[in-house]
Amino acid sequence: MLLILLLVIPLLTGLVSFLLKDPKAVKAWSIFGALVTLIVASLAFCGIKEAQALKVDVQWLPALGANFSLEATAGTLLMTLLTAMAFVLVYLAQWNKQIGHSSRFFALMGLSASGLMGVFLANDLLLFYFFWELALIPVYFLAGQWGGKDRIKASMKFFIYTFFGSLLMLAGLIYLYTSTPDYSFAYSSIATTGAQLAPEVQGVLFTLFFIAFGIKMPIFPLHSWQASAYEQSYTPVTVVMSALMVKMGLYATIKWLIPIFPDVDRIFYGVIMTLAVIGIIYGSLLAIAQKDIKRLIAYSSLAHVGLMIMGAFSQNEFGMEGLYLQMFNHGIIITGLWLLVDIIENRYQTRNMTELGGMAANAPKAAIALVIITFASVSLPLTNGFVGEFLLFLGIFNSAYECKIWYMAIAGLGIILGAIYMLNMVQNVAYGDKKEMAVADLSWNEQLSLYLIIIVIIVLGVYPNMVLDLL
Repeated sequence: MLLILLLVIPLLTGLVSFLLKDPKAVKAWSIFGALVTLIVASLAFCGIKEAQALKVDVQWLPALGANFSLEATAGTLLMTLLTAMAFVLVYLAQWNKQIGHSSRFFALMGLSASGLMGVFLANDLLLFYFFWELALIPVYFLAGQWGGKDRIKASMKFFIYTFFGSLLMLAGLIYLYTSTPDYSFAYSSIATTGAQLAPEVQGVLFTLFFIAFGIKMPIFPLHSWQASAYEQSYTPVTVVMSALMVKMGLYATIKWLIPIFPDVDRIFYGVIMTLAVIGIIYGSLLAIAQKDIKRLIAYSSLAHVGLMIMGAFSQNEFGMEGLYLQMFNHGIIITGLWLLVDIIENRYQTRNMTELGGMAANAPKAAIALVIITFASVSLPLTNGFVGEFLLFLGIFNSAYECKIWYMAIAGLGIILGAIYMLNMVQNVAYGDKKEMAVADLSWNEQLSLYLIIIVIIVLGVYPNMVLDLL
């Protein structure tokens, strides 16, 4: 029942939002639905220790061999918990802001939340594809209707990349389905069939699925849609893209890609590790060159995701635990950063770091939040970012790659470069030359959102075992 509720509550919240006309009523209803979803996600995650796995399996499309099959382990439920938390935090931060066509906006956000939950929970390949599209399509409309002046161009680029990836995945999905002896989309049947295919066939299918998943992560060089989409989208939409949709690609890789094609040539893994390392350095250098805070954080996300991809392909327990933990941590940290960027832009009417400065004197609470969340982003010990990245590096070190020391050394440069661009951003925004502009500090709802994020950062930084024990 908990798994069904994780899908149904955001879906119903979104559908009802279409019918509400009063903006305050829409916001209140959306926050209520998000809070209920968060409670359900928390109950499911806290209760997984005894059950080990929660399952739902009922007939859906028997003629096609597709069931409405859901399965959740602790790692799965950690992703649903992140999804629920992110929507609550975003809705709280937007409480005192005017949003045009708010009923449509919150309705599409609700549909996207339901799709994201389904991607993490689906245990049937056709159902997984259905939820994959349900998560993506509302975000395309959200990106195209709310945001900056170039949002149409950015959302179209996002759509083209996403549509191309979805077509490749659909082709691979159909081939796998027709190869199963019982014409079934069930995970067990798909996994057994995939493992029995010739290695060269596995390689082709692996490539089709990985491109689809890699676009969503994104991995270099499939990332070129990312910066413009993040920059031009409205902040809540940017949060969905960077904090949650990135995790769709990473989670799908460890759920559907690696286990289903076990005999794929390990050259593929080596190429992916190399691309991830390139993405770390490339994203970091681009971030250093940015003056726009939003683009800086977009490229920093590319670097952080590169390390998580390396953890996914390290093929050991350390890397896998680090990946799950860091997917959650990155989602929380990047949500905090985007909310702060939105606050800065609303107060100063600019995102250009050269035009900012002195926020610590004008808005000290916002400056303190910026410093703490930035420390987590650069993996300072006693923050949640440190624990996740430490485990990822431990996973790379214990991997079987001949070049693992080089991978670690080059990826480690990303931490140094990350400190450079993130601390430079803090210096320019919070402390630099004081601008002659009186700005308001955090409102009550902004404080609530950011303080909740800071609590998670510190608690998981000091005591990560509350999550690791379940993983």
